[in-house]
Amino acid sequence: MIRISSPAWLWRFVSGVALIIIALFDLLWAGEIGQFYCLPVAGLAFSDGWKGGLAAAVFCSVLVLAMPGGLRVLDRELESAALLCLGLLVGYISDQDRTQRRDLQTRIDQLQSVYEKVQANFEGMKRIERLSAIGQLSAGLAHEIRNPLASISGAATILQHSHETASKQGKCVEIIKSECRRLDGLLTNFLNFAKPRAPRLQAIPVAPVMETVLELARHGIRDKMVHCEAKIQPGLPMAECDPEQLEQVLLNLTINAIEASPDGATVTLSAESAAGKVAVHVTDSGHGVAPANVDRLFDPFFTTKEHGTGLGLPVAHQIMTQMGGMLVANPNPDQGMTFSVLLPARSQA
Repeated sequence: MIRISSPAWLWRFVSGVALIIIALFDLLWAGEIGQFYCLPVAGLAFSDGWKGGLAAAVFCSVLVLAMPGGLRVLDRELESAALLCLGLLVGYISDQDRTQRRDLQTRIDQLQSVYEKVQANFEGMKRIERLSAIGQLSAGLAHEIRNPLASISGAATILQHSHETASKQGKCVEIIKSECRRLDGLLTNFLNFAKPRAPRLQAIPVAPVMETVLELARHGIRDKMVHCEAKIQPGLPMAECDPEQLEQVLLNLTINAIEASPDGATVTLSAESAAGKVAVHVTDSGHGVAPANVDRLFDPFFTTKEHGTGLGLPVAHQIMTQMGGMLVANPNPDQGMTFSVLLPARSQA
């Protein structure tokens, strides 16, 4: 808590000592240094306001008028009047200053109280947001698990009937294995989202990673007639990242772009330097995403795919955040989407 305080006791002590010393020397020198009484008067007026200044001025005036020798009576009266004016003026100014400091302290206390309330509300909102996120994750995970379990349950029920043909039994076994693999992949993505491994950062050129990603994507999507190409800016600086995690993110974005593109379209991976960062863009000419859903692309379990889990983009977004980079989604002006990976740049030196 901030406090604005004035050491009034110190001013009283110093003014009292000064008054005693001045009075003793004034007595020894027969009233020749009466003008120095202004010092304790000003000090007491500063510490106790106009009342303290007036009391000190009256006391010092009595000493000045009662002091034998020294100044003439008229001069003593003028000096006493000056001491009274000084005590009242300095005391008034001190009272005004003390009032302003008191008002300022009150406002500071009020602001401190408001700040504490805002902090408490902010912490409460963060707890509510975490609970909401946990609820959404749980609901999404339960929904995604329910469908494979229903398929497994149906296949197991068919297998219970011994009169089914071997081919039908083999098909049911294949369904069970496929859905188990789907559940395993779902839980793996969920665990990667919940607690991804810490990145091992190093400075690397992004061109080899992009080439590897394109090669893997071409072999991973065989039933799509989509052309993939890379465009790399000359003299591109190295990027600070985890190469394995960067490859995972770019491969996920590239496969999504290929799946969203029609046959005969082109998916482009481009890299450029911008504002001290290395930007890698994955651009497609597919069906795109509705403007209302762009902000939800990185929400867990939100997906526009018929059989998607809704965890690929959230995992990629979290990986990029841990690496100190960013993942941004922007609709293309004409058609499709562009996902941009922004990484800290390192000079070639």
